[in-house]
Amino acid sequence: MESVVYVIVGLVALAIGAGAAYAFSSRSAGSVRSRAHEDARRIVEEAETRARQRDVEAEKAALAHRDEAEKEIRELRRELTRSERRLEQREEAIERRAESLERSEQSVRDRSTQLEHQERELGEVQTTVRAELERLAGLTSGEARDELLAKLDVELRDEAARRVRAMEASAKAEVDSRARKVLATVMQRMTSEITAETTVTVVPLPSDDLKGRIIGREGRNIRAFEAATGCDLIIDDTPDAVTVSSFDPVRREIARVALARLIQDGRIQPTRIEEAVTRARREVDRMIEEAGEQAVVDAEVTGLHPEIVKTLGKLRFRFSYGQNQLRHSIETGWLAAAIAHEIGANVEVARAGGLLHDLGKALDREMEGTHAMLGAEIAKRFSVPREVVHCIEAHHEEVRPETTEAVIVMIADAISGSRPGARRESIDEYVKRLEALEAIANSYDGVEQSFAMQAGREIRIIVQPEQIDDLAAARLARDVSRKIEETMQYPGEIRVTVVRETRASATAH
Repeated sequence: MESVVYVIVGLVALAIGAGAAYAFSSRSAGSVRSRAHEDARRIVEEAETRARQRDVEAEKAALAHRDEAEKEIRELRRELTRSERRLEQREEAIERRAESLERSEQSVRDRSTQLEHQERELGEVQTTVRAELERLAGLTSGEARDELLAKLDVELRDEAARRVRAMEASAKAEVDSRARKVLATVMQRMTSEITAETTVTVVPLPSDDLKGRIIGREGRNIRAFEAATGCDLIIDDTPDAVTVSSFDPVRREIARVALARLIQDGRIQPTRIEEAVTRARREVDRMIEEAGEQAVVDAEVTGLHPEIVKTLGKLRFRFSYGQNQLRHSIETGWLAAAIAHEIGANVEVARAGGLLHDLGKALDREMEGTHAMLGAEIAKRFSVPREVVHCIEAHHEEVRPETTEAVIVMIADAISGSRPGARRESIDEYVKRLEALEAIANSYDGVEQSFAMQAGREIRIIVQPEQIDDLAAARLARDVSRKIEETMQYPGEIRVTVVRETRASATAH
């Protein structure tokens, strides 16, 4: 029974515990639900608050954008109003200008009509006046025009000649003063000896007996000698001398050296002649190289190709009017450098151009062309600077001189060739040059007489005063000097002097 009671009590206690647990669990769940509801309510309220804030901000932004848009619209309207006003003003101005142009056009048309009427009247008056003038003068309008133009032409020519003469006198005075100063300074520094060397073509003989040995049996020795050297041997009645003749100075020198060796050796035969000529050729080549090297040293020019130096050395055996061309080239280099230094030009270019200006004369008898152009070609071939090449090709004005240094080389060449004692020429060439000068002067109308004076340095022309006036005399002097420059070759310069004089005479009875 007790056990039943215990069981019942246990069951009752279990039921009470279960009910208490359920009640506690129900209270806990309710509490959780209430908190969840509270959190949800709070979240919803916060969301609503943020939404309302966003709506307010969006409304404010929209209002701000609307205000800004309205402001822009108002500004655009004002600008549009101003533009319309400006357009209206422009239209009004255009209308006023159009009205003004119409009035101007009408005025121009009226003026044009008036001018046409006046031109017709003036043409009628001119026709009447021209006819009256032609009747009174006895000349047609064409004849009067030709006569007037002829008078104007004479007056203009006289005025031009008068102005040219005045300008020439002024320029000449200034140029002469400066040139005299520069050239005097240069010539004071240039103290070279005055020499007149000649080409040696005569070989002395110890005795006339050697002439037969030089000729050889049936002329075999002289033929062998001439074949080996390319020179002619002239054996005549000149005592104790044999003349060597050849257009090439180098060949002539080889022949002279070889003949001197053969005469000294005494054994003259074809085999010995060939050996002597070979040795002489080597000796002359060595002399040419040494002469070229010494010339470069004397002229103080550096950097030249060995072939240029060797070609330059050949000028040792070349002469022009008795002046040795190698000494002339060195002297021209000195003069050009001195002049360039005085006037501030490029001294090195002038020095090299002066030294090499006659380089082509070493080859002008072997190749076609003038020595100036040949020298320029050789210089180009061996990389001589372009400025120096231009000095070479322009020193006789075959090419227009474009640099100061080229003109300086021309002046230095003229000074070296025209200084007293530098050159000489044969009497025949001298006479021919004087006759050519007088012939040029006599070829002009109005020339009465002409005289070549001062060894061809001046041509004096006497004109007929009734045909040549003072201005025409000045023109004649210029024309004659220009023709001399174009048609003649001469050292230095030639002065042209025109003399015009009027003589009046009377007889007392």
